[in-house]
Amino acid sequence: MTTINTATLRNWQTRGQTFLLVDTLPADSFAKGHLPGAINIVSDDILEEGPRRLPDKQATIVVYCASKDCKRAGKAAERLARLGYTEVYHYVGGKRAWQADGLPLED
Repeated sequence: MTTINTATLRNWQTRGQTFLLVDTLPADSFAKGHLPGAINIVSDDILEEGPRRLPDKQATIVVYCASKDCKRAGKAAERLARLGYTEVYHYVGGKRAWQADGLPLED
């Protein structure tokens, strides 16, 4: 699994790189705020929901959770790789690092 940081994620956004951003936290946490453009697939549901909601296994997918201490995104990335997804990245800093850099969340 490849990890990325806030600078890389922002660079991808600025350059207009195509990727899917997946928040792996519970729905109530997602509803309180998430990275702009993210969809919510709870880590525990990724094996069922991934194939339905992320049909292109060659798409670039970035998963994240709350912070570097949160394990949900790492587990989701591993599960997606087991399902055959080839371009999965783990944004390790998650929402905490995003906000620490002064970047906005959306509701």
